[in-house]
This record gives sequence, C-alpha cells and structure tokens, in this order.
Amino acid sequence: MKYVILNPSERAAERASVCAMAIMAKAPRAGKVKTRLSPPLTLEESAALNICFLKDTAENLAMVGGAAGLVCYTPVGDETAFDGLLPQEFALIGQRGDKFGERLLAAAEDILACGYGAVCLIDSDSPTVPAAAFEAAVATLAREGDHVVLGPSDDGGYYLIGLKQAHAALFERITWSTASVMAETVERAGEAGLEVVLLPMWYDVDDATTLKILRDELVEGTIPEFATTAGYAAPHTREFLIKRRVAAEV
Repeated sequence: MKYVILNPSERAAERASVCAMAIMAKAPRAGKVKTRLSPPLTLEESAALNICFLKDTAENLAMVGGAAGLVCYTPVGDETAFDGLLPQEFALIGQRGDKFGERLLAAAEDILACGYGAVCLIDSDSPTVPAAAFEAAVATLAREGDHVVLGPSDDGGYYLIGLKQAHAALFERITWSTASVMAETVERAGEAGLEVVLLPMWYDVDDATTLKILRDELVEGTIPEFATTAGYAAPHTREFLIKRRVAAEV
C-alpha cells in the first residue's frame, strides 16, 4: 500500500478544522534506526521493533477524533520503506533541515502550510502513550487562543509538541538530546508569551534500560512507576517482545 505524499505548496482549506498528528520517523532500515538497542537486540531486530513501534503509534493515532495521521519522514526518496505499515488514511510528508531543531520547526511549518489548523509532532519511540494523551492534545489545540502542548518524557525530553503556529523560538537555544530539553522548551514558550499545557508523562524506548520498562509494561502488565494511567496496548510491539523472547533482564 502506498500513501499520499503531501506538498506544502498545496494548501487545502478543508483541513483547517483538523489537527495533524505527525510521527517523526526515519525509514525503518536495519542499521539506521534504534541502533542503541543493539545489543541486546541485533540491528535487524532493532529495525523490526522500530516497525512495530511505528505500526502501534499509527494505529493509536488513527482512533483520535478530529485528527489526521501523518508520518514526517527521512530520508526523502525512501518513501517505499513505509509501504503497508500505516493505516490507509495516513499520508506522508518529507522532512527537511539538518539539525534536529531545524527539522522539527520545518515539519511544523510544512504541515501547517498544507492547511491543517494545528499540528502535533510525535516521536516514534513511545509506542504505549495512552490514547487519552493524544486526545487531550487535539482537544487543547481546538480551543481558542495560541498555546503549546507538551508531552513530557521521564528522561527530560518530550514525546509530543503541539502547535497552532510554527513558533521558531520553541526550537532555538535548546540543548537537544539532553535531560534539559523539556525545561528549556517551557522556558522558550514563556519568553514568547505562550501558554503551555502539559500531557501525562511517558517514556521513550531507546536503550536496554527503557526496553526493559517496555517489556515489563506490555508482557508483565507492570505500569511504569511514573505513570498515572495504563498505556496503549501496542499489540505489534507486544507480539514482537513475546516472540523474540526479550528477557526480563535486558
């Protein structure tokens, strides 16, 4: 199955009441994604798990009302890597920019240019984010006024940022890939006079320690200690963990 590829130069007025839920993703090729999970997984297993993350996140987002599911992907030209992985109604849009902050800002600019009334940029590393968190993000952005929605991660980053306008300040002077990303983003929002609305805390899966948290959650039914609610069932990821016999001691 192939998907529509959006063009930021083609604005569609009918999208104005819709929030775009965009997963920021790399083409799931072995050796290119989730390499920090090898070991304990092989590079091929890491890529297979990344596909499970993508499928589960997309299927979770597909159930959110008032939203449209997208994958904002890199590298441009590798669109076929996503064939058959997403719900039929999803669309693709290419990433541009070099540094991480530049890519996030460009994604927000390009998706809003397509005519969507709001956009949430979502990581591809958190397959069990509760559906209620995504629903709350869409509901918040549907309110009057300009505000920012952030889904904090327990490592100090965020799994989601939601916007109605592409505020460059939110992606500037941020020490990316550190425990201060969330705090610095909140600070930038304050400097810009933007209200910040926080979603429930969740977590990214990017190393052996967080892989164990994921396994405990999906296989053992152990809710992460920082969580206030149960997460999404993530059936593709759960099946992978059981079939590959990812051990409790990873």
